[in-house]
Amino acid sequence: MVDTAALQKYSLFGALLPEEIDRIRPFMEYALYAPGEAIIREGEPNGRLHFVIEGRVEVTKRNRELLELGEGETFGEVEVLDPKPAVASILALEPTKVAIISNAALHRIWQADPRIFAMLIMNLARDIARRLRRMDELACDAAASSS
Repeated sequence: MVDTAALQKYSLFGALLPEEIDRIRPFMEYALYAPGEAIIREGEPNGRLHFVIEGRVEVTKRNRELLELGEGETFGEVEVLDPKPAVASILALEPTKVAIISNAALHRIWQADPRIFAMLIMNLARDIARRLRRMDELACDAAASSS
């Protein structure tokens, strides 16, 4: 299990008090992945939010590398918010430990404490907005370099 103080410094848990993080920790699962191991495969069901505790992962779409994510970053949030198949594949680049919150666990968090649930969803929305801004910049840079 991961220490509450360590979780507090990451954006997913922003604005949550230590006791609130302690309340959601029992809803989290943990998994370890070896280098090269697929965590999520594009086009397959996911329905789980992943949070990198240790290690690095590569995000690919249609076999093209999009970006790398490391400690403190999340993935799988699109499928948690929109339960369609995974939009990208995630591969471990090195030994990687992740915390996982499933759709079912999020529902239980909502039932237990709607305020904590709302803060998690707001934090996810902020993370997605930051990632969208970064991808917009990359798309603009790519378009400018091909002109």
